[in-house]
Amino acid sequence: MSEFTFKGNLWVLKDEKGNLIEDIDTDQIYHNAYLHITEISEMGRYALGNLEGWRDFPSKAKPGDIIVAGRNFGAGSSRQQAVDCFAALKISLIMAPSFGAIYFRNAVNSGFPVLKCAELETLVEKEKIKTGDRVEIDIGTGKSRNTSTGETFKEEPLSSVQRQIYEAGGLFAFGKRMEER
Repeated sequence: MSEFTFKGNLWVLKDEKGNLIEDIDTDQIYHNAYLHITEISEMGRYALGNLEGWRDFPSKAKPGDIIVAGRNFGAGSSRQQAVDCFAALKISLIMAPSFGAIYFRNAVNSGFPVLKCAELETLVEKEKIKTGDRVEIDIGTGKSRNTSTGETFKEEPLSSVQRQIYEAGGLFAFGKRMEER
C-alpha cells in the first residue's frame, strides 16, 4: 500500500432487496430543505436524509468510514452540499461503478476522493464486501483489500492531477500552489 491508502469500515448502500442502490441523486444525498445551511461542519447530520432506509446514516457513520454505492451516484444537480455533507462526517471516500458527471467533478475539485470500481456490483452480490467490513483502499494504485475477508479488488486510481488536487486540499489550493511555482 502507498501513502494514499485509506483504512476504514464500509457502508454498502443497498435497498430492501439487497441490491446496490443506483441513481442516488443529490436531493437524496442532501435534501434541498437544508440548502440554507452554509457551515460545512453542520451539513453532515443531513447526509442521505432523503434516501429511503438510510436516514439514520449520520448517527451511525464514523470518521474514516467508506461508502459503497451503485451506478450513477450523485446524479442530478450541481449541489456542492452533496459532497460537503460527507466531508463534514469525515467519510474517507466513496466508491461506485460510476458517478454523475457534475458530482464527480465537484468531489474532485473539493479534494474528496471518489473512485470508480467496475466490479462493485459483483463484489456486493457475492458478499465479498458488505457493510461493516474493514478495507484498505489505495487511491494511488487502485489496489484494495478487504481485511475482514482477505478479498482483493481493484478500482480506478486517481489520475495524477486528481491526486495533486487531493494532496493540495482542493482545486483552489492546487491553483494557488501552481501559481507559487
